[in-house]
Amino acid sequence: MTFSAMTILILALVAAVIAVTGAWAYGTANRLDRLHVRSDLSWLALDSALARRAVVVRAIASSLTSTSVDGRRLTQLAAQAERAERGQRERAENALSGALSALDLDRLPPQLVAELADAEARVLIARRFHNDAVRDTLALRTRRPVRWLHLGGTAPLPTYFEIAERSDPSGLELDEMRTSARVVMLDQRGRVLLVRGQDPAVPDVSFWFTIGGAVETGENLRSAAVREIAEETGRTVAPNDLRGPLWRRVAIFPFAGELIRSEELFFAMQTEEFVPHGGGFTELEQRTITEHRWCTGPEIRAIQESGEAVYPQDLADLLEEANLAVVRVQDPEVRAIR
Repeated sequence: MTFSAMTILILALVAAVIAVTGAWAYGTANRLDRLHVRSDLSWLALDSALARRAVVVRAIASSLTSTSVDGRRLTQLAAQAERAERGQRERAENALSGALSALDLDRLPPQLVAELADAEARVLIARRFHNDAVRDTLALRTRRPVRWLHLGGTAPLPTYFEIAERSDPSGLELDEMRTSARVVMLDQRGRVLLVRGQDPAVPDVSFWFTIGGAVETGENLRSAAVREIAEETGRTVAPNDLRGPLWRRVAIFPFAGELIRSEELFFAMQTEEFVPHGGGFTELEQRTITEHRWCTGPEIRAIQESGEAVYPQDLADLLEEANLAVVRVQDPEVRAIR
């Protein structure tokens, strides 16, 4: 039996359609898998932020008098929020938010006020990242071809998390709101350059942080990062040497007698090891920065175990991600960190 040219053409077209459909289905299934992983990770980050808020709430409750109704109620609501199942978590967290809104912040120590503001800011940004991930997953998962071909498999649909937001977390009056460019400077051994400093208002407490600082008027993020590198290390780099930004961190903290909210965007770059110097330090930096040090992940953990804070908090676990970012061709997607 012989096939006519028309039959061969039809068979070729059918094979081509099957091949294209198969390639599309394979690519879409892989993309869906990545989106589900992203939404799962974003929920874990949000759950962690909510748990940290509960810890801060307990500290606030214990700072109130033992007979305080507010203190007992805050402790109870924090416990209910932590124990709530996923379907009841929104209601429990919103009840805790309502109680915090009614709290008189003047009764609290300034450090606890700053801790609460920072915790609420982290919840806010984590919730937004989670809902963005859920939105992108649902947008693809609910398309008809995806549903017809069951490309989502048996994975449950992710759900939004709705919680009351306040543009001014905790009702605080901030002295300054800034955007900061920070740089994870890595040497060829994968170590990160950290700076040791202290709050001039609390000179006995030291902490460690990455290179960087506030974006000044007329600057973009990259130019601010380049300037901060020169000021804080004496090193001259080009804007194109920076990869990212790869991370975003929102922090509220007291410094030099002021309460500051900082939105920090982190770049990464690789350089050979060098001896940094602070020849470009401002007058304030000269009083607050005491040391530079190249650190590995285990060395960062040792610093934290000794009682000194390192910012960002999870930097030791993030070093591998930063080292990968500097060798990849494409810039990574910005994600929230602590």
